Amino acid sequence: MKTPFTLPIRVYYEDTDAGGVVYHSNYLNFFERARTEMLRDLGFEQNELRAQNGVIFAVRSIQIDYLRPAKFNDLLAVSATISQTKKASLTFEQTIKRKDEILCTASCRIVCLDADNLKPTAIPDFLFDAFLTKNNEH
Repeated sequence: MKTPFTLPIRVYYEDTDAGGVVYHSNYLNFFERARTEMLRDLGFEQNELRAQNGVIFAVRSIQIDYLRPAKFNDLLAVSATISQTKKASLTFEQTIKRKDEILCTASCRIVCLDADNLKPTAIPDFLFDAFLTKNNEH
């Protein structure tokens, strides 16, 4: 089994609705933060990839399942695992947990784009290799 990248996130009041439950769209923000921090953990900053390599990443599609609500002041573990690596895209399997309880899952396809024309382009080799290495960790 692949080892997921995991990011701890505390639920703040601003993340919740009037009932103290995390608003549905904020789960997307939590997933985005985990993917960004995973990239950073691999040694890459998105602004540098754009400036030096002319590439950016964008969500192509996402399937999300809300299973249990997260609430104000919960400490969550947001994970990201690369499940598929293609020439110009990555698929992440992601989970949000509170302790051992799964609250939300998602499958997110990210596409690599040319920063100038916003058209799909191949993931740079050095980055592709880093993703493959991360993908093959056990």
